[in-house]
Amino acid sequence: MNLTIYPMKNYFPSKAGVLLLALLALGGCAKNSEVAPTITNIAVTNPDFQTLEDAAIRGDVAVLLGNKNEADPSGNFTVFAPTNAAFARLGLNSAADLTALQQPFLRNTLFYHVFSGTLPGGALAPGSTSASALGLTRRIIQRPDGSQYVNGSKILGKDVQAANGLIHPIDKVLLATGADVLNSALALQSGSVFVKPELTFLVEAVVYCNLQSALTGTPGSAKLTVFAPTDQAFKDLGVLLNVPLNVPADIRKLPVATVTAVLLNHVVVGGTQGGKFTPELPENSTIAAAGGPIALGAFTNGVLTAKGNGNATPANMVIPDVQCTNGVVHVIDRVLLP
Repeated sequence: MNLTIYPMKNYFPSKAGVLLLALLALGGCAKNSEVAPTITNIAVTNPDFQTLEDAAIRGDVAVLLGNKNEADPSGNFTVFAPTNAAFARLGLNSAADLTALQQPFLRNTLFYHVFSGTLPGGALAPGSTSASALGLTRRIIQRPDGSQYVNGSKILGKDVQAANGLIHPIDKVLLATGADVLNSALALQSGSVFVKPELTFLVEAVVYCNLQSALTGTPGSAKLTVFAPTDQAFKDLGVLLNVPLNVPADIRKLPVATVTAVLLNHVVVGGTQGGKFTPELPENSTIAAAGGPIALGAFTNGVLTAKGNGNATPANMVIPDVQCTNGVVHVIDRVLLP
């Protein structure tokens, strides 16, 4: 799967209001019926959650979310529910598209959206965290305009009632790997996430420059914000440099010192900007990577552009806000040049 083929678009806010009204109406109707719909029922009956329904079936969680939560005294789950448009940002528009993801990764991704118990909208305080059914935590971020995000995903509505819990619609799929940045990249490179390997050039470059330790984390180590160029981004760089980069091993045609300087220009270590999701990054300003400054653009539709000193054109985030155990990765469509 080409991670860059589906650009970010402005699906909201107009659609968000329609979606929330439809969900609340559905929840209201349920109160007047003998049997309220479960979380799965709501996904099945609301067209804005068609892709989520398909994902739940392929990920083998539809039955789980269609029943009471046996691990919770109230029998409830709380689900941060990505809309169709949220899945579309990843190029996932149908059940067939979901086959581009390995099923175990898809299942874990869905669990990352689930809280075991009742987590009402009123409890989503800025700076608070909540555990997921995957075991990893998510955090609530509030922008100056009052909009709220769970990690990098905007919360479009709150407290949609279901017979077995609550739904909070969101505008991006929440992504987490359960591994550090290096091993997350290795999972993509080996095809353990997408069926088609990705970040293969980046992994080759890291190994070539012996920078593996810089992307692994230990307890208490500084958090990282990493801008990770796609394979196509490296191929495009080869065209720019007039050095064909057709396969990952071609990276070794370039001097190791040059590649090292370029790689360091993609990593922010600790400080106020390490380990940051998109709504936390300072828009229209410059942040300090290990190899030089990165100029960030405006925060638009949940993403920012990023530009190195040597770039004529900024890079776009194609898969933002991937949570790793030692930081956050934003996959971008252009190599950032120092």
